[in-house]
Amino acid sequence: MDSGVVERAKRVRLLTCDVDGVLTDGRIYVDDHGHEFKAFCALDGVGTNLLAKAGIVVAWITGSAAPAVAHRARQLRIPHLVQDSHDKLSAWERLREELGFGAAECAHIGDDLPDIPVLAACGFAATVPHAPAAVRRQAHYVTAREGGTGAVRELADLILEARAAATALAPSAIRGG
Repeated sequence: MDSGVVERAKRVRLLTCDVDGVLTDGRIYVDDHGHEFKAFCALDGVGTNLLAKAGIVVAWITGSAAPAVAHRARQLRIPHLVQDSHDKLSAWERLREELGFGAAECAHIGDDLPDIPVLAACGFAATVPHAPAAVRRQAHYVTAREGGTGAVRELADLILEARAAATALAPSAIRGG
């Protein structure tokens, strides 16, 4: 793993996630009555729970206004959900200031052009393989997994492993106390 990625990952205290194309595969299913459906990956749910247990705040910022997104966020106990956001950077700035985090302590994973301003502003920018080249150029890390198939879990594992390694190498750990 690139040492710069690990250095960025170990500082993360807030992870914000796009939904469509990151937590889902990006497809939007609509039935004959106009009801929208989305498929979420259980691996990502476990990953967000692991982050929360480690004290990392997880939030979703999405352009979607779908009830399915709010329902899934409630299921996972995601404490901060911003829906119908057409200016993700403003929503992200409000959230991180409300929570008291500096930009370097924040990670964002997104897959499309509306995510670029947040990716450029945060300390650790991540995306998925299918993202347009302009998005991939902003990212410090591109997941091996596609959106909707465990990309957020992969990122969560990376963040947690980087923090664990940093703790293991901390001077107090080296001295034994």
